[in-house]
Amino acid sequence: MDDDPAKPRQRKLPRVPQVGPYVVQVTAGTRYRWCSCGLSKTQPWCDDAHLGTGFEPIEFEAPVSGEFHMCGCKRSDNKPFCFGNCRGHQRLLKAT
Repeated sequence: MDDDPAKPRQRKLPRVPQVGPYVVQVTAGTRYRWCSCGLSKTQPWCDDAHLGTGFEPIEFEAPVSGEFHMCGCKRSDNKPFCFGNCRGHQRLLKAT
């Protein structure tokens, strides 16, 4: 077993900073880095808190300007966008 305290630990699952989406305004053509680890203090955007965790941000360019719903639970089936996983929406979709 490797217990070197200087070695960063890799997380298996991301932290859940918020149940439900972050509703944010984005600008068309602007590149964004969505936090996939859940550790960022600037949610839903990456502040590089993931370093050493094995997680990487998801980069995307906003196709249009407007209000976007970015995943807050970090378990969306459509990352970086909210898909309702934390609220049970995926179960409703499978039931239909």
